[in-house]
Amino acid sequence: MDQQDSAPDSAEGSEQVETALRAGLSQFELTEEDRALVEGDAAALAAVRTETVRPVVAVVGRPNVGKSTLVNRVIGRREAVVEDVPGVTRDRVSYDAEWAGRDFTLVDTGGWEVSATGIHLRVAEQAEVAVQLADAVLFIVDAKVGATDTDAAVVRLLRRSGKPVVLVANKVDDERTEADAAMLWSLGLGQPWPVSALHGRGSGDVLDALLDALPATSAVVGEQMEGGPRRVALLGRPNVGKSSLLNKLAGTERVVVDEVAGTTRDPVDEIIELGGRAWRLVDTAGIRRGVHQARGADFYASLRTQTALEKAEVAVVLIDVSESIAEQDIRVVQQVVDSGRALVVAYNKWDTLDEERAHYLEREIERELVQITWAPRVNISAATGRHVARLVPAMETALDSWDRRVPTGRLNAFLGEVVAAQPHPVRSGKQPRILFATQPDTRPPKFVIFASGFIEAGYRRFLERRLREEFGFTGTPIEISVRVREKRRR
Repeated sequence: MDQQDSAPDSAEGSEQVETALRAGLSQFELTEEDRALVEGDAAALAAVRTETVRPVVAVVGRPNVGKSTLVNRVIGRREAVVEDVPGVTRDRVSYDAEWAGRDFTLVDTGGWEVSATGIHLRVAEQAEVAVQLADAVLFIVDAKVGATDTDAAVVRLLRRSGKPVVLVANKVDDERTEADAAMLWSLGLGQPWPVSALHGRGSGDVLDALLDALPATSAVVGEQMEGGPRRVALLGRPNVGKSSLLNKLAGTERVVVDEVAGTTRDPVDEIIELGGRAWRLVDTAGIRRGVHQARGADFYASLRTQTALEKAEVAVVLIDVSESIAEQDIRVVQQVVDSGRALVVAYNKWDTLDEERAHYLEREIERELVQITWAPRVNISAATGRHVARLVPAMETALDSWDRRVPTGRLNAFLGEVVAAQPHPVRSGKQPRILFATQPDTRPPKFVIFASGFIEAGYRRFLERRLREEFGFTGTPIEISVRVREKRRR
């Protein structure tokens, strides 16, 4: 039988497998959401799609007013670093939080200083960037100290932003100090909520007020502009050649290039025609080594970098081959994977490589970047333009994978063959079975597997590897979630 005759039979066989497995699920306890996923209900797909765009709350205020202490109180564990020294938190750190059945993302930010080393930024400029990244703001003021000139400067910007603000009067440990909190009505942000972040007093009332101000899903994080040029973020640590690459692609000196690391501080958008189509490239400020040590301009540059990544579809991470692969390179790559964006790795300054360095580089790549063997690799020189044109097919491949959907019948038929050839190990006398699988979403591809028992992380990695071998997915992270379901009781 030739290939044309066998194709319909193959598709028909996959549909029969899908129908049989779906019927078998009737013996198991399924939630309403499970049923909608299995049937491919559009509403369920929308629910999965909005899972990752939970609303974002920025916790802002001067140094040492208790931001990290309040974050720890809300998330219910001691994760944010707390120390009785102003300015301990300088990175933007996100935590998943939940209150009264609502999920949201809590962002602990660095305290605002009036002065900053390097480029001196006004408090207003710093505040604007932090607020842009959030759907609502928890503005924390030390009730014992009262409103300062810095607080007043921030208030004016919070009003102009139009974002909902919940004013928190912290360090109100008992009823005697509630009068201090009442003095903060003068800020003009509405009711100041008296709280003791350290002891938990009043935190529930603040969170209730916060939920009233939050939208159902984030209007900031994960927003995707449909149509138009595909959006590319150029990422990497400082002085790796991002601005040089953008200038080479644009054919003009679009951004400042300097040997001093960190010249670029704001993302610079550029529409560039490459390979016969338009692309929107964003040259971002470098992610510095030890961003938590950054002050002023550097700190807010890291915020802008994260924003650029969140609005991108594919990230090109540049790595300087003239130096050893560093922890910050790995951190940038992980940031892209965690954000669910398509990924291309460009090894820059390839023209400077000698034979000995090339040998050690390959060893470093195998050891340090083993988690992204699926990402396309392009060896380039941004300075000379060597092989820069190869970035376009690599980005197109990654974006095609990012958008790829596997038909449910074919997915289940394939997984059936994989499990038959290499079943899940038996644990405690039990062997979990894969009951049904579906792909509810793309960008990146997300798979949901219904199983009769817990599927170990090692076997999930095995399934991911086999999915990539069969269906490609070059250049995109893929997410696999497992829903364990028990048989119905008779």
